[in-house]
Amino acid sequence: MIKIKRALISVSDKTGILELAKTLNKFGVEILSTGGTAKLLRDNGITVKDVSDYTGFPEILDGRVKTLHPNIHGGLLAVRKNPEHMQKLQSLGIGLIDMVVVNLYPFEKTVQKPGVSEEEAVENIDIGGPSMLRSAAKNHESVVVVSSFSQYAPLIKELCETRGYVSGETARQFACEVFRSTAQYDEAIYQYLSKKAVGGSKNNTSFPEKLELSFTKIQDLRYGENPHQEAAFYRDQGLLCGMASVRQLQGKELSFNNILDLNSCWELLKEFLSAAAVIVKHNNPCGVAEAKDIAKAYRDAFAGDPLSAFGGIVGLNRHVDCEAARVIVGSGFLECVLAPGFTREALSVFSAKKNLRVLELKDIDMRKDYDVKKVSGGLLLQDKDSELLRQEDLKTVTRKKPTQAQLRALLFAWKVAKHVKSNAIVLAKGTKTIGIGAGQMSRVDSVIIAKTKAGKNTVNSCLASDGFFPKPDSISEAAKKGVRAIIQPGGSIADPEIIKACDKHKIAMVLTGVRHFKH
Repeated sequence: MIKIKRALISVSDKTGILELAKTLNKFGVEILSTGGTAKLLRDNGITVKDVSDYTGFPEILDGRVKTLHPNIHGGLLAVRKNPEHMQKLQSLGIGLIDMVVVNLYPFEKTVQKPGVSEEEAVENIDIGGPSMLRSAAKNHESVVVVSSFSQYAPLIKELCETRGYVSGETARQFACEVFRSTAQYDEAIYQYLSKKAVGGSKNNTSFPEKLELSFTKIQDLRYGENPHQEAAFYRDQGLLCGMASVRQLQGKELSFNNILDLNSCWELLKEFLSAAAVIVKHNNPCGVAEAKDIAKAYRDAFAGDPLSAFGGIVGLNRHVDCEAARVIVGSGFLECVLAPGFTREALSVFSAKKNLRVLELKDIDMRKDYDVKKVSGGLLLQDKDSELLRQEDLKTVTRKKPTQAQLRALLFAWKVAKHVKSNAIVLAKGTKTIGIGAGQMSRVDSVIIAKTKAGKNTVNSCLASDGFFPKPDSISEAAKKGVRAIIQPGGSIADPEIIKACDKHKIAMVLTGVRHFKH
């Protein structure tokens, strides 16, 4: 456990910072701060020491240099167990800093603004923030680094429960998030500056003229997709993340197909912030749900297609407790269960199924990455399909407008459709799938499969399509079973006819302007 005695708070986005600072103040934590953050805290009755007073050195160069000082980084990087480090700090009069709360200048938002100048963009490249984050994250055995507003609530809860302490596990998780987020931040800067260097043309991409890939073998596999094929698993050289960082806790050896399906599970789970469960078969989700807790999410996902879930791969984005484990084991034969963690009681429940593969994957890797597909004589390289869709991005094109509940279901179904092989149709109610039509050569066939899976539950459901509708036949099929709202990219020459068909059947339809083909 890490006792928090001194914390440095300097945030660009001040959402929620007062509650966290008040909690730290309640436990007698000395707070160091800078600029606008210090003013906000003082204005709300929180005692703060300016970093410039703490370091004995003023901010200079219009604020470009605030925290780049040995008194800051020495206090963050000193190894508490190292006597020489501690003696050196004492001799120099440098105190320890136990927590850093920093979020970065909004570079990505800045460069997305219309007409932003390069000068403004460059001034929004944070230097001191990433430096403190990385120093604190490197020394996470002794320092807690908080880089996101989403971490405040669980941190406050933990501080109150422990009366001012933070667990080593929490510190490590927060440190991992720092290296992910700063890598993403640096990548955004690189992408912006490199495009400027070549004139900003869309055709001048960041794809290298010469591509060198380096991978290290993790293990030989029993066989490939089929028993007559040999196979092995490799990890990206220099990286340990994603499927390569999975820790198997019990069960049979992973197969080639297991790894592919587990990866599909994990990629889809990244779409969700709330507790979510995904069941995958043959690289396609057959049941997906978000819910208030992980046990309910699994029940809802399983109910979406219990027949296809037999022998499936289960992915969950929350720690699995005893209740959830019992629900999963009680649902029938499964190949794998993947989650960020499991309680001892949950593992005890799973141990009754000795062949069930139970896997832990803590790393939610959100870095920008490429999608590589091998073809005869070469390979194809593309950006990953990481396009995000918000409600305000949707365009309603029918006379009937979707309700808020329908919009929520549509956005949920759209996230799922992105991870279903084309042609993809997803039927949903609320935040759970009720029928998925995957991988058909005709879109109307995918609609028929999805509504067959859903059965009577199709009434008042919402439908997502990964591509546009070339003909109104899919709309007619959906209307027969009571679909009430549709989300799709649009862009077909048949769009007016599709809209007319929706109006005829009193179906609300929104267009995304974005396609999600998956081959």
